[in-house]
Amino acid sequence: QGGRSKLKYDDGIYTPSVLGLEGNEDLGSGTAAIFKLEGAFRSGAGTYIPGAGAFGRQSYVGLKNTNLGTLTIGNQFDFMFDSMSMENNNPAIFTSGLYAMTAGPFTGLGIPANPTGNFVWDRLGGQSVGNAVKYRSGQLNGFSVGAMYALGEVPGRLGEGSTKSFSLNFDRGPFGLASVYTEQKYLFPDVAEKSVAIRNFAIGTHYKFENFVANAMLTTVRNMATNAGIYAISAGVNWSIDNSWQLGSNYIYMNGNERLANSHANQVAATLSHLLSKRARIYVQGVYQRTNSGANALINGITEPGGASSSGTQVITRIGIQSFF
Repeated sequence: QGGRSKLKYDDGIYTPSVLGLEGNEDLGSGTAAIFKLEGAFRSGAGTYIPGAGAFGRQSYVGLKNTNLGTLTIGNQFDFMFDSMSMENNNPAIFTSGLYAMTAGPFTGLGIPANPTGNFVWDRLGGQSVGNAVKYRSGQLNGFSVGAMYALGEVPGRLGEGSTKSFSLNFDRGPFGLASVYTEQKYLFPDVAEKSVAIRNFAIGTHYKFENFVANAMLTTVRNMATNAGIYAISAGVNWSIDNSWQLGSNYIYMNGNERLANSHANQVAATLSHLLSKRARIYVQGVYQRTNSGANALINGITEPGGASSSGTQVITRIGIQSFF
């Protein structure tokens, strides 16, 4: 970082550190009332993620029907996370988690309220949206659809600061395919009280073989205020070597448009993990990013000021332990 090596404790990378409650109540006729309260915390400091609160990750209530689908209201993820990351279509989930997701020499993208301006710019790390109404249908011949709208709640300005997200999914047997569009409007009170839209699109697929899963994905982002945009193409594989050993690896290529100086980056990541039990694992992982000449590499998850490399390359090696309960 900034031309020097750095040794640090960093948690919530391979998977987030999460504590929460969820439940359901059977109402009969295939219908249940459901809820979830979930917050992310930092194990190194014993504190919640700044600004997120005790249940800042998700806090919703709703109804779920076997045939009709699920309707929820509250603070929840949009379909970029649900249909890509949670449905095995995001290669980074199988490798190094947050470090393997999208970033790079694109801080000029300028997403508001974002640690670097381009931190997980395709929202696949799970970006919660408040005051949202969300519906996902049941499956029909493998197909399902989803729609979400979050109220901006700006007095007298319908749609200001709002979020909308839509998905089309297919999942049958070992094969899955999904496409998603999400648009979030951010308020800029100092710019004529206008809201600015950040638009994301993704299409991803996966196939489950006997001992491994292969997946591939295309994601895009555009800041409608500046016309800055990026696209990324990624592919990965997760191999279950046996009952206790897993190896995951992925490659991602990211390219910014003219507003981002046509910068681009290549990145590879890999993780080898060993299950100590059903609830605990240890792992080692590595991530390497290389950019074009004149750009500074910045692996996702590094949010400190001056965290970018002083050159076009950056590398992270990591060892970790996880416990689930």
